[in-house]
Amino acid sequence: MKRFISALMSAAIFLSAFSMLVSCSDDGAVAKTGEVLYVYNWGEYISNGDDGSLDVNKQFEKETGIQVKYINYSSNEEMYTKIKSGSMTVDVIIPSDYMISQMIAEGMLEKLDFDNIPNADNIDDSFGKPVYDPTGEYSVPYTWGCTAIFYDSTQVDPADIDESSWDLLWNEKYSGKILMFNNQRDAFGVAEAKLGYSLNTENQEELEAAYQELVKQSPLVQGYYGDQIFDKMESGEAVIAPYYNGDLSMLQENNENIKGYIPDAANKFVDALCIPTCCQNKSAAEKYINFMCREDIALANAEAIGYASPISAVVEQLDEELTTDFYYPDEAKLEKCEIFKQLSNETNEFLSKKWEDLLNQVGQ
Repeated sequence: MKRFISALMSAAIFLSAFSMLVSCSDDGAVAKTGEVLYVYNWGEYISNGDDGSLDVNKQFEKETGIQVKYINYSSNEEMYTKIKSGSMTVDVIIPSDYMISQMIAEGMLEKLDFDNIPNADNIDDSFGKPVYDPTGEYSVPYTWGCTAIFYDSTQVDPADIDESSWDLLWNEKYSGKILMFNNQRDAFGVAEAKLGYSLNTENQEELEAAYQELVKQSPLVQGYYGDQIFDKMESGEAVIAPYYNGDLSMLQENNENIKGYIPDAANKFVDALCIPTCCQNKSAAEKYINFMCREDIALANAEAIGYASPISAVVEQLDEELTTDFYYPDEAKLEKCEIFKQLSNETNEFLSKKWEDLLNQVGQ
């Protein structure tokens, strides 16, 4: 969830990462450089040394001598597909809750040895044994948040803002200036919320109605994007977009006019550190997860990326501007939100087919 990487850069990163992965299969490759850890994460979802922040991957390398190869993905589905197909072999991933459920069910995640992850005790008890990982054996929370609507306050009429509703994304007044999620689960979730349905509905009539709502919206949409929303919103090319609440601080760095709100029935998500079964270095992976749960490292990440931390001791040290109700919604707001759950194969196939139909219709 997270910041823009140009298509060219993404391709370069992928090709470079792929070549490194291939070279790793050579018995002598790792021996020449020592241990190597492959981390697969959302773009700009870590403190990387920019603007004086701590480069946590370099710090991990310094402390452990383990080299980190850091690769980005733009959606849970992209990450899942590449690991499922075997085209990507990595050691640590940071998927969202519903994808964790799916990967557990499909035997794609390793159980964690928490004797090697003592810093997991820093995580608040409220995050223990969540619905997406009922035994608490496969994941360690990294951040959490909610889906939100961002808008340019100089371009959007205040009279059109209803902070309880998703209707702004269907407002014809802003045709061609609206962006939409580029993944089926979030996009359908917004349509389902707008219609008053559960974000986890498997009712075919409700799913079809949500699809028709997305079809109705499509003529107004400039495009379906992930992290590209940053450039488009910051430059003024687009003025309305749904995305993840933790990204507001980064958007405002380049355009202070961007505001945001969390409509009712938003998706509350947790992204967590996991080890896929394709992992080639479980010991190093658990060292990395333990490192990421350390208070000073978790604080550096929370300050750099803006997403809510599952560690209360970290939250207490953040600047007030990063602990407002927008970043840490109160219980009244969270009670109106819903966590994505694992859907049946039949429902996932239906959503995939309808999503493909929608993108074909709009030529994307």
